[in-house]
Amino acid sequence: MPSTLAQENRMFGAAQLRLPLDADNDFASCETDVGAAPSFSLDGQHIFKHVRRRNGTLATSAVLRTAESGDLAADFDLSWLRSRAISSVKTHGKALRVADLFAGCGAMSLGAREAGRALQLPLDFALAAELDPIKAGVYARNLEPKEMLVGPLENVVDGHPGEPATAAERELVGRVGKIDILLGGPPCQGHSDLNNHTRRNDVRNQLVTRMARFAELFSPAYVILENVQGVRHDRLQVATATATQLAGLNYTVEEILLDCITLGVPQRRRRYMLVAKRGGQLGLNDALAAINLPPRPVSWALADLLELEAEDTFNTSAVHSAENERRIRFLFEQDIYDLPDEERPACHRTKTHSYRSVYGRMSWNQPAQTITTGFGSTGQGRFVHPLRPRTLTPHEAARLQTVPDFFDFGEPGRTQLQKMIGNSVPPLAMAAVATQLLR
Repeated sequence: MPSTLAQENRMFGAAQLRLPLDADNDFASCETDVGAAPSFSLDGQHIFKHVRRRNGTLATSAVLRTAESGDLAADFDLSWLRSRAISSVKTHGKALRVADLFAGCGAMSLGAREAGRALQLPLDFALAAELDPIKAGVYARNLEPKEMLVGPLENVVDGHPGEPATAAERELVGRVGKIDILLGGPPCQGHSDLNNHTRRNDVRNQLVTRMARFAELFSPAYVILENVQGVRHDRLQVATATATQLAGLNYTVEEILLDCITLGVPQRRRRYMLVAKRGGQLGLNDALAAINLPPRPVSWALADLLELEAEDTFNTSAVHSAENERRIRFLFEQDIYDLPDEERPACHRTKTHSYRSVYGRMSWNQPAQTITTGFGSTGQGRFVHPLRPRTLTPHEAARLQTVPDFFDFGEPGRTQLQKMIGNSVPPLAMAAVATQLLR
């Protein structure tokens, strides 16, 4: 494999340089080296983020300040999360054309777009592909791709690596045209450690290799593939096969074990990314380790939502059985965070188990555990709100996933909201990766 998987992010201090603003917000002439980590400055009602490009110039983006903790990096991200509208930025150069496969509701693309904003680099979403029409509709509403493929990707990208393009593939290439950036989060259920049925041997696992086939057809300059850590242990070794195929197409490939908490995401979420670039070196593990933000607690993301009064599905929690309502009340009456075994179902009371987080209450002053599609159920994880006797609302779960308020989910129903939010790639983590890749 072209590079070794980093088992842990190395620990370096992040630069927190405050740069003065001139009238034109032009930082191209600044000679201070901020390294891989962004720096921040404050000017009136706005926080500015500065990213050093590889050519030595600085790119600058801004948000209207709605958070004031004194930590400008945290305040920038939280102000972005609370934004009701996208903050525009002056861009330079020709737009890079993006394709997002297995796109879901669009969280990966959203993170890539924020990376483009940070670099003042225009992105053009040329193609998105998603099996589920509801998720595809949410993607289309928020990212406005030139083309949206709805249905099984393997029906269109249907050829085998190393073989000539099929008729369907030739038609797709001719219709879509050039692609510069390829993103994709193939279905992860077959690799998840929570899947006790088809784990490591799920037919969906082979969809990972469709990413390499798409790269073979379109020759993008950059590829980012995201999945759960378990993808590395698939019986068919789909991650290794994909990396090998990309290396054979003259890509430099790097594998990342992404600790999202170090990139500003207020939850303990670890994910696998396979990143590839045509020509040159990557060094993303070192660049991401240099960011190493302090852990952000649940309160950082949710404090302003405590008194929010709304009755729509997005801002209300799920209804529970009488027994689970009793369990939630018990946590608060006893002021505890883990439900004792005697209060649990018989399957937990009568045998040794390791599911301490299930039925648990979150800590207000600690990061959340991984947000999954089960965040509305107290029986599927530690999803009871720290200060309110209920589970998380979709809005709160989206915040913990770092999906900003300006993202429009529409009104798809609670089940679809939980699937979209729980399966999302945290946009702040994706933005950090894409920024370092594209800068």
